[in-house]
Amino acid sequence: MTTTPPPSPIRKKGYWPGLGLVAIILVAGVVLYWNKGDGGKEASTECLRASESVKSLSPLAKGTLAALTFSNKPKAATPVTFEGPDGKVLSINDFRGKSVLLNIWATWCIPCREEMPALDQLQAKMGSSDFEVVTVNIDTARLERRKAFLDDIGVSTLAFYSDSSADVFQRLKKAGKILGLPTTYLIDKNGCELGLIAGPANWSSEESLDLISQLKSIKPINIR
Repeated sequence: MTTTPPPSPIRKKGYWPGLGLVAIILVAGVVLYWNKGDGGKEASTECLRASESVKSLSPLAKGTLAALTFSNKPKAATPVTFEGPDGKVLSINDFRGKSVLLNIWATWCIPCREEMPALDQLQAKMGSSDFEVVTVNIDTARLERRKAFLDDIGVSTLAFYSDSSADVFQRLKKAGKILGLPTTYLIDKNGCELGLIAGPANWSSEESLDLISQLKSIKPINIR
């Protein structure tokens, strides 16, 4: 289930079933837009060739990752920017050369809280010079809650990335690639978006470890 910002503080009778239906509709919308291939930059030569990577990864999207959807026409990642652990502004393009699992989250997102420990475990097990779990927080108020939130749920391995303007969300929304939180993207070493999952997933599962191992094994495409 995805959570659409901002969350409503009102919980009326029948709220949660209704939210579940809305979440299904939102997820379906993201998947349809994603598969149409209309929401990204024009495909580079590297990303056109990334369709071969999709073929190797698709069979691994099962079990706890069954909701993972791959792009029919991989394109360059939307050029979002955010702050790194030291406050320096980074672009997703700064991660070219390594595979990335990009996750967008917020402290008020209940599914994000459930998912974050698994993301932390994935980074601990698979993080390396050629792979990183990049979780970007988009809280815009009461920013002191962010690190307290991570400490409270026992996150210790993930680097802290954030965007207090929430511009990351708006850019991805404009590109048709996000409607709620959490949303997670698989990006290859050439900066091509291969797949996404709208909603939480168990990223510490065996299926996840197999998928990320395959993602890490894909060599970057050098175009001359």
